Amino acid sequence: MAGPIDPRLLRRARATRQYLLGGAVVGCLTAALVVVQAWLLSGQMAAIFHGDLAGPFGGLAATLGLLVLVLLGRAVLAWANQWLAHRSAAAVKSQLRRDVAAARLRRPAYEPSTGAFITLLSQGLDALDDYFGKYLPQLMLAATVPLIVGVAILSQDLISAITIAITIPLIPAFMALVGYVTRDRMRKRWTIQTKLAHHFADLMAGLPTLQVFGRARAQLKGLERTEGRHRSETMGTLRIAFISSFVLELLATLSVALVAVGIGLRVVYGQVDLAAALFILILAPEVYLPVRQVGAHYHDSAEGVAAAEEAFEVIEAAEAEPTGVRPAPDLRQHRIRFESVSFTHPEAAKPSLVDFSAEIAPGEVVAIQGRSGGGKSTLLQLLIGHLRPSEGRILVGEEDLSEVEPSSWWRQLAWVGQEPGLLAGTVADSIAMGLAGLPSGSETAPSESALRQCLDTVGGQSIDLAKEVGDESTGLSAGERRRVALARALLRATLGRARLMILDEPTAGLDTSTEARVIQALRAAGVGVLVVSHRPAVIAAADRVLLVGAAEEVA
Repeated sequence: MAGPIDPRLLRRARATRQYLLGGAVVGCLTAALVVVQAWLLSGQMAAIFHGDLAGPFGGLAATLGLLVLVLLGRAVLAWANQWLAHRSAAAVKSQLRRDVAAARLRRPAYEPSTGAFITLLSQGLDALDDYFGKYLPQLMLAATVPLIVGVAILSQDLISAITIAITIPLIPAFMALVGYVTRDRMRKRWTIQTKLAHHFADLMAGLPTLQVFGRARAQLKGLERTEGRHRSETMGTLRIAFISSFVLELLATLSVALVAVGIGLRVVYGQVDLAAALFILILAPEVYLPVRQVGAHYHDSAEGVAAAEEAFEVIEAAEAEPTGVRPAPDLRQHRIRFESVSFTHPEAAKPSLVDFSAEIAPGEVVAIQGRSGGGKSTLLQLLIGHLRPSEGRILVGEEDLSEVEPSSWWRQLAWVGQEPGLLAGTVADSIAMGLAGLPSGSETAPSESALRQCLDTVGGQSIDLAKEVGDESTGLSAGERRRVALARALLRATLGRARLMILDEPTAGLDTSTEARVIQALRAAGVGVLVVSHRPAVIAAADRVLLVGAAEEVA
């Protein structure tokens, strides 16, 4: 964060700008009530000291009534400040989550990790509650109350005002030093916390495999090691917070003491009257209190600030990626050409795909073969647009795919991956998702008979459309998940106007008879098919076979 308020929050979050304006108004009103409270108390106390119980405000009861009104006003303003803060926090978190999710969809398929991403969107951005609920309200008070109260003190005593003007900058100066140290510690702690979440998510996902091979307990050591680092960093951050809070309290106390000693001596020598002295003594702590509280609440908000910085990094990285704006050419009329396409994953020692060139005609069924790890799945991701070539280019007609607007390209595609993702809901919901994202003119709710027909076509007669599917496709076997995904792609091709089906091992795990039905359905769909497969029946049904990793084509 470049300063007390991250400018990116002001640019991106309209709610932040509205809150700062409202917070400034609340701060000014609070400062005015603080001055009125000090004026009432000092005037009445000085009058009582001189033997005048009635005081300057029409009696003790009237003074107490006015004080009650002032205190109620301060309570209402404090509530309003918190209400504004919580509304702003909810709006900013919602907007950041939408922006981060949208940015993630524009980023390559291999980043970031699921565990880290979930931690950022949930626990990470939730920590902004303290930033908006504690830190920013105090920051607004610190920007308004000391100034207004200081002017009130200046109107009564120049020396006290000068003392405050000299001592109060010491607190933000020390806060800046503490903030510099805390920021680095919080970034380090957030990184370790993200690694812990990533480690735990991967461990849970792979737990069945680890149990089969007897390695589940061995993973506890790595988890405990990461947790120990997280605990150590957390305690280190808390140590800094406690020490800095102590120093801030000490500075504020000594500063108030300097004002009090000076006022006391001048009252004794008759240089300041009692009412003015009491007025200044009551106001002096109010000058330092908001500034001191800013330092205390900064530590509460540091985790949220670190998460917000990571969120902005994700958003800005996606914005830096060039995005095409041209409409995608119609795949019924234009060929797809790979021209010397290569791709290397970040930090990978070797490229995943090297100098691949090929051409796919409209409506053609093309099979892709190659050794395991030779870049077949990478090739599909490049064609979908989830990855960008490191070298070479992919042309659709005469348009470079990198210059094509992604959504117009995806509308023409139907996709089935090696591990198909299904919605939590019913089987019918997952199949109907095949029509999502299409233009409003073509997107209609498919009938149950259409869903049933697509599922039966790929051998899913035994699967009930009303069957519930849990998170991560629980409730369905691997073969059933693949059939549902194929039915979804087929629905998109037949009713959703998809022009190209991209399939990665679509018949893996299916029996021979079901595989034959799937092949027949793909051929009958009347659209182009690009399929990665090692199954002889799929290869035999293709119009052509492309070998990835070899400059050879099989007719």
